[in-house]
Amino acid sequence: MAEQKELDFEAGLKRLETIVAALEQGNASLSESMALFEEGAGLVRRCSGLLDRAEQQVLRLQKGPDGAPVELPFDPPAG
Repeated sequence: MAEQKELDFEAGLKRLETIVAALEQGNASLSESMALFEEGAGLVRRCSGLLDRAEQQVLRLQKGPDGAPVELPFDPPAG
């Protein structure tokens, strides 16, 4: 699990895809499947946190009262 903190989003996503493929094949033992599932759950949390931080850094440009562009914090659509 310590390795997950080192992974960037793309590497985490790639590893998660590998885990999903291995679980879908169904060739792993129950204990191996559980270990893969736990690793995958950790990767989902890691990648989700990275996405949340990236989203907070995104700025949206809007037209200000004088017509000039103004940077506003990213406000995700409701839903």
